[in-house]
Amino acid sequence: MFDLVRNNKKLVQLFLALIMLPFALWGVDSYVRMGSSTEVAQVGKASISLAEFQQALREQQERLRAQLAGQEELLNSPELRLGVLRELINEKLLAQYASEARLSVSDAALAGFITSVPSLQENGKFSRQRYEAFVAAQGLSVEGFEARVRHDLVLQQPLLAVGNAAYLGHLPVKHWLAAQLETRTVAEALLRAEQFAAQSKPDAAAVKRYYEENRARFEKPELVRVEYLVLSQEKLGESVKISEEELKAYYRSHEARYTQPEQRQASHILIRVDKNASETEVKAAQAKAEELLAQLKKNPADFAKLAKAHSQDPGSAEKGGDLGFFGRGMMVKPFEEAVFGLQEGELSGLVRSDFGFHLIKLQAIRPAQVRPFEEVRAEIAAELKREAAAKRYAEAAEAFANLVYEEPDSLKPAAEKFGLSLQQSDWLAKGGAAQPPFSHSKLRQAIFSEEAIKQRRNTEAINIGNNTLVAARVIEHKPAALEPLEAVAGVIEQALMREAGLARAVAEGQALLERLRRGEKVELAWGAPREVSRLSGQNLPAEARAAIFAAPVKHLPAFAGAKVPGGYALYRIDKVSPYEGGEALAAREQLLRQQYAQIIAQQELASWLAALKERYPVKVNAATLEQKP
Repeated sequence: MFDLVRNNKKLVQLFLALIMLPFALWGVDSYVRMGSSTEVAQVGKASISLAEFQQALREQQERLRAQLAGQEELLNSPELRLGVLRELINEKLLAQYASEARLSVSDAALAGFITSVPSLQENGKFSRQRYEAFVAAQGLSVEGFEARVRHDLVLQQPLLAVGNAAYLGHLPVKHWLAAQLETRTVAEALLRAEQFAAQSKPDAAAVKRYYEENRARFEKPELVRVEYLVLSQEKLGESVKISEEELKAYYRSHEARYTQPEQRQASHILIRVDKNASETEVKAAQAKAEELLAQLKKNPADFAKLAKAHSQDPGSAEKGGDLGFFGRGMMVKPFEEAVFGLQEGELSGLVRSDFGFHLIKLQAIRPAQVRPFEEVRAEIAAELKREAAAKRYAEAAEAFANLVYEEPDSLKPAAEKFGLSLQQSDWLAKGGAAQPPFSHSKLRQAIFSEEAIKQRRNTEAINIGNNTLVAARVIEHKPAALEPLEAVAGVIEQALMREAGLARAVAEGQALLERLRRGEKVELAWGAPREVSRLSGQNLPAEARAAIFAAPVKHLPAFAGAKVPGGYALYRIDKVSPYEGGEALAAREQLLRQQYAQIIAQQELASWLAALKERYPVKVNAATLEQKP
């Protein structure tokens, strides 16, 4: 929904701050079960239906599917479901607030936002053709898409207001920078667990006890090998051939699609007056506009100068009133009619719209242009191939699914009928990661089902997404088995020695740290000193950085210690260098100021959302939330 909004960096930062707020912020305990099985949540007077939630969940799953290849169980995790619900609740809260506050986005503001999106521009100018292609790719009409963008922009208004209202204060920022950019010079001495491991060899009883308490760790998972068929629209499309005549015929019958409509470049001077303004206000605005019109008639060349000085449209005034090129449907009706009724270089009279009075000058006309066939040839070929492949796939999919079901003991009939290659997998572990197509959870469930393993029957043809069907048949099976103690005793012994060695390293390190802090002389192999800060830990673990900067440094050298991977580290702090500013760190300081501002804005948003929750109580039906589509 927010694809276009993401092009506005400021909106992105604030919206991300909103959706990243912890779910716990609202207090899960405060949610109560509801009676209706068709509603997932009630937010004030609005509700979130099960269908709405499941649609949002499916969309989020599709966005994440490629990133979570091999971990598709996460796509139905409670965390993801709660995250999707949280976003829907946020939207309902914002929508109710915006409605009560009578927030809106004008046609001009909407048009200005859309035309400013870089991906919808060509050579720095808004492209109607790109815009319509983009909207069509979303499966929406232009009107439907613009309604969604308008809705999203309305919701951004309170977020921007709350985020921008955050007060940083000079002193807190100063302290933040000082803390983040202070450096400490430290030397490290590492007590490695392996130094102590050899002293901690476990006896047989300890090994057996560990084995009994951790049997699940020594279970070999259930394994299968399968043969399988893949029927995909993409593969079917590879064999599609499109003739030159078909390409040209399509071009001729869709010429309007490849026509760039006429566009016009206009400049304007706006004298604002609300459409519901009093008669006195309207007359005052009109008088000012007429005065400017009289000046322009005497000196038309002064248009840009007068626009900079008098226009009340902040978006175009600085540019001498220039609005760039635009086509029909992008401006409010009275303004559009005036622009498209002018000759190039002509000045309009007064034009009244909902925003006030406009003085318009037509700068240039870009006639409608038809893109030549050669320019769009590849585009047409790709589209016709997709259409043909989709048609073939639609015709084959049902027949493929039926044949796999009707011939349950073999996939060969389906392979022969549809010209598919019968492939074999490597060993697949139940519950383990797998490469596509077996990363799909439904397919994995099918091949490990009792019917597939015991009766060796074909799985059903399973849709794994992207217009692709997969059917599989188990050809080998190994049940889950517990490895005998004798086979894993050595592994257990090593694990116990490592654990004991780490515990002894930590105990020894903590004892040494106490001695160092008491001022006792301790012989240690200190490494070379190095400078570290909270931002740059020189490959130090987070635990080590935290310990170093938590250590009191009134008297130097000071000492700190921390449990780290593989042992315990002691740190000698020889020098503390406060941050004093300077050109070298100016860029980093600016970045930190922005980070601090974002943190404060997030806190403000958290508080505001908590207040909205009190204003519009949230109730979640936990049972409905857990229902699977």
